[in-house]
Amino acid sequence: MGQPDQTHRRLPPAHPPPRQGRTLRPGHRQLLHRYSTTTEPNGILRVPCKTRRATRCPACAEVYRADTYQLVRAGLVGGKGVPETVSSHPCLFVTLTAPSFGAVHVRREKNGKVLPCHARRDAHTCPHGHVMSCTDRHSTDDPRLGEPLCPDCYDYDGSVLFNATSSELWRRFTLALRRRFARLHGLTVKALHEQVMVSFAKVAEYQRRGVVHFHAVIRLDGPDGPASPPPAWADADTLALAVQHAAAVVTTEVKALNRTFRWGTQLDVRRITLDGDLTDQAVAAYIAKYATKAAECVGTLDRRIQPLDNLDALPIRDHARRLIAACMRLGDDPDLADLRLTQWAHMLGFRGHFSTKSRRYSTTLGALRAAREEHMRGTDIATGRLLLFEEDTVLVVAHWQYAGQGLSLGEQMLASALTGTPFINPARSEASHE
Repeated sequence: MGQPDQTHRRLPPAHPPPRQGRTLRPGHRQLLHRYSTTTEPNGILRVPCKTRRATRCPACAEVYRADTYQLVRAGLVGGKGVPETVSSHPCLFVTLTAPSFGAVHVRREKNGKVLPCHARRDAHTCPHGHVMSCTDRHSTDDPRLGEPLCPDCYDYDGSVLFNATSSELWRRFTLALRRRFARLHGLTVKALHEQVMVSFAKVAEYQRRGVVHFHAVIRLDGPDGPASPPPAWADADTLALAVQHAAAVVTTEVKALNRTFRWGTQLDVRRITLDGDLTDQAVAAYIAKYATKAAECVGTLDRRIQPLDNLDALPIRDHARRLIAACMRLGDDPDLADLRLTQWAHMLGFRGHFSTKSRRYSTTLGALRAAREEHMRGTDIATGRLLLFEEDTVLVVAHWQYAGQGLSLGEQMLASALTGTPFINPARSEASHE
């Protein structure tokens, strides 16, 4: 595996679960090792919370981001158990977007110049009295980005239902991709699998309007995966044709509401190269960045919303509030129970995994974590923190107990001062809501 990334040491965990206890390793004539949290600050040991969300814990999210980067890049240039010859395999970077559910404020650029949002000379007035035009040139931090030009015309139900079915739409896309690629070469899917394997790694990203789209690395391998090259006739151009066809034809249905969903018309298919703008490092960094994000860019919460929560009192954008309300309303329909919209209202209906990969694409996150643990254990032995012995031959006496969640009030103030982030007193915050 090589030496693992040590970026997780840069920042302290934001929400560490504290532990209290001790560990003893008695030997035949002497005590081999002793550890107790009584020597730690405040008498507790803080361990990583291991969340992937950057909004909850930047330190632990950075570990997840770094691991995802290594996982994606290993599938492009090798390493971490993947042969370096994989860099010669045809590989595409594909972006699949969502369809339109209504006009929203956007930032558009052309040749470095910001264009008007929705400048229309013949703009019509919607039934709710809004002129469907906007001539503003939005800045990158404009809070109106993603907001509908007319909230009453916007299809909020369609937006959350697309999120809820997008994982199934992706699954059908991968199946249609293989079928089309086989057909372009006059093969059956079974015959194709005997000669070519299609591998992928993808991540879901939220757009400001509140719908997900997918970024994916799609690679062609031989029948044995990344260790074997694909046949000469399995090239990137034919793969791109198969991607375009599959993205155009696959659909998902919500039969209870008689609604059908498909990918948006904005499909981006580009070849990944070792040099140029779309390199392996750029693609891996781009995918890894979104692996630690959720729906916070839409203005929603990063926690589950309970049925008894007052939506009007939540500190969220009105657009996000309407999307959440649509999830809660549709979630009450027994025919839509399998979509679990109420449980995933804070994610605006999306309940899939944010980053996924095919089995043979590259290494796994578990393998990367195991390599990091082994590396850190070796460092602790080399520095004398741990003794060099076989743990299974030594009796270990340990007693640990849970000691709470997160930082104390004083530690929060200190962390706020060190990181430059604003400090919010929880007691005052709760009083203001009352």
